[in-house]
Formats: sequence, structure tokens, C-alpha cells
Amino acid sequence: MHVGVLIMFLQLPGCGSLKEKRGRLKPLLNQLHKRYNVSVSEVDDQDIWGRAVIACVLVSNQNGRTQSMLQKAANWVVKDWRDVEVEDCRIEML
Repeated sequence: MHVGVLIMFLQLPGCGSLKEKRGRLKPLLNQLHKRYNVSVSEVDDQDIWGRAVIACVLVSNQNGRTQSMLQKAANWVVKDWRDVEVEDCRIEML
């Protein structure tokens, strides 16, 4: 069993409230779950309007597959999700 964690540090430009932040993050989290079959959650900076830290977790029987899927998810957010700016992302294997 291979467990991979993708941690993404995001900026949410122009975000003026926690309600707006949640409204902008929820579609992203839903799409990550739907497209890449990962468990995903906001894990830090919950009370800061313009920042978010999210984590995606994937469990599979192949290390390479786990890393590949998490990298694809990160690339998708960077390239295609225009509502956030990715400051940094890391993949950790457990």
C-alpha cells in the first residue's frame, strides 16, 4: 500500500471574506475529488481570507501511480484553475 499526500499553498486574490473564500475553494475541492479520486480538504490558514492550504491524499497499490496522479492533480490546478494562484506544492509519500 502506498499513500501519497499533495500539499498545495494557494493565494486567493481579491478575496474579501471567509464566506467568499469558502465559496471559491469548494468547487476546486469538489473537482479535485471528482477528477482524480483523491480525498481533499483545507488543512491550514482557515481563518485567513486570501490564503489556503489544501491537502489531497491518494492510496494505491503502486508508488508510481500514486505520485503520477498527484502530480497530474497539481498540474491541473496550476494550469486550468484560474480562481487561485499556486504558491507552492509538495508531494510526500508515506
